[in-house]
Amino acid sequence: MIDLHTHSLFSDGLLIPSELVFRAKSKGYEAIAITDHTDMSNFDFVIPRIVKISSILSSKYEIEVIPGAELTYVPPDLISQATEECRKLGAKIIVIHGETTVEPVPPGTNRASLLSKIDILSHPGKINGEEVALAKENGIFLEITSRKGHSETNRHVATLAKEKGAKLVFNTDTHKPEDLLTDREVLEVVKKAGLGKKDLEQMFENSRSLIRKICKGD
Repeated sequence: MIDLHTHSLFSDGLLIPSELVFRAKSKGYEAIAITDHTDMSNFDFVIPRIVKISSILSSKYEIEVIPGAELTYVPPDLISQATEECRKLGAKIIVIHGETTVEPVPPGTNRASLLSKIDILSHPGKINGEEVALAKENGIFLEITSRKGHSETNRHVATLAKEKGAKLVFNTDTHKPEDLLTDREVLEVVKKAGLGKKDLEQMFENSRSLIRKICKGD
């Protein structure tokens, strides 16, 4: 299991990073990104702390821990600038809280995100075909999620991604211990999206490719 979208108590998660990571390792995870909710008010506080603990936990727990950030409810015209600032602070993976059908995210968030240098557009339930094509063009991954509510549009996202040739990743959007899943549990979520085991394997390989890119500093 590779999970590039999780939250600690540095935003609205329940666990400190050390417990989050060790619980993931106990579930058999090979890699996890800590991507707490951030905007211009707190990323200078959150990200350096996640960067510091990620390095420690990677060495002590023998699991790849990647410091990141989920830009959340950032005004669309500021997403590109916010992304650059998060990178400077050490965030290796930038996730954007996409336009979902279950929360009132600012209109235009999906498109502005896909025109910025982000890595993953999370739970983008309101995404359209033109935006999916943009994700493919710019090498941005679209998320299939197990998160309650957000997962209701997984099939829509998966169908458009297959039509347009955009790449998918699977993430849990973990906020509490029970959100961390085994590979078997992940496969059940994937099947509900109209995908299968080979699709899941490809999603994990897409996540690995992103990690390799990060490790090379590209």
